[in-house]
Amino acid sequence: MLRTLVSHVRVSFRLLREPRVPLLMKLIPVLAAGYVISPLDFIPDVIPIVGQIDDLGIIFLALEAFLKFSPSAAVEFHRAAVAEGRRFGPMPADGEVIDAEFRRHEDA
Repeated sequence: MLRTLVSHVRVSFRLLREPRVPLLMKLIPVLAAGYVISPLDFIPDVIPIVGQIDDLGIIFLALEAFLKFSPSAAVEFHRAAVAEGRRFGPMPADGEVIDAEFRRHEDA
């Protein structure tokens, strides 16, 4: 589970910088980080172990939601980049070209 969390964090950091991910989706991990930093919790951190598991659960759920609702092509691109150890770079633009032919009809 820890390996999955680390993988999600690495991909999420890349997706936060990806221009194709909508700004609204980028709020999900930011709000989760704000929850962890905030002194207000569902279960207070002063309760040993349970308080920290609460924070960890929120982070895990937020990252899962962020990866699920982000564009799947961007998620797969950045997962592959992390697996290959590539530095960050936005997704290439290929594949989003609309090939069309323009015709003008003359009214006679």
